[in-house]
Amino acid sequence: MRRYLLLLFSLTVGFCFAQNNDESSVQEELTATVINAQSDFPLESVHVINLNQVKGTITDQNGKFTIQAAVNDTLYLSYLGFKTQKVRVTNDMFRFKDTKIALTELAYALEEVIVKPYQLTGYLEIDVKNLPINNAYQYSISGLNTSYEGGNKSPSAVTKVLGAILNPADLLRNLFGKKPRQMRKLRQMKEDDNIRNLLASKFDRETLTELLQLEKVDIEDILNNCNYSKSFINTANDLQILDAISSCYEEYKVLNRK
Repeated sequence: MRRYLLLLFSLTVGFCFAQNNDESSVQEELTATVINAQSDFPLESVHVINLNQVKGTITDQNGKFTIQAAVNDTLYLSYLGFKTQKVRVTNDMFRFKDTKIALTELAYALEEVIVKPYQLTGYLEIDVKNLPINNAYQYSISGLNTSYEGGNKSPSAVTKVLGAILNPADLLRNLFGKKPRQMRKLRQMKEDDNIRNLLASKFDRETLTELLQLEKVDIEDILNNCNYSKSFINTANDLQILDAISSCYEEYKVLNRK
């Protein structure tokens, strides 16, 4: 009898636990308002991204937004001139419709900028030799499905990716192999227009690191192993970086297919 009661108790607890998990994963429409923490005024055109569902939206002229979310999802809010913020979704945010999220303004300290123009002589043959050479072997253009290489002497990016697969210690294999879930988010990110628009205006990799759960140095390592130059890595916007990583990942999946 005691064993029967213990078994019944275990089944009951397990059922309740599973039910709670199912309830917490149910997606609903979440509506909230983003305001300025200093003035309480609503903020328009704030980018809001659900990091778990990989969905994005922006606030309207009243600072309101609506997005699909579930309890315990994380919302990532970004607005020019304000500190980015992550908010964990709770039951109360669905229960009460007047949830307000406050963003804090950033204080920028202007640093001295020294402009060094190229010393041109006026003679084309001499000036061309003195100008810095763009050593980008591979390029990525947003909107195109594949990247391409420039020049005949540059090493092939496909060869470099293949070498990464054949070498188990290579960073490319380690990063892609150990983080398959984050890499699968690439396709979802590319299909969401709000996320693409946000990334097109970003150059700091901050949003990318949050979405992919990768460190900035990991992103640079991936692109280096895929033969993207330092000039591209340093100057490209986040959307171009996303497309470059996606292209590299697709090559990796094809070459690593058993």
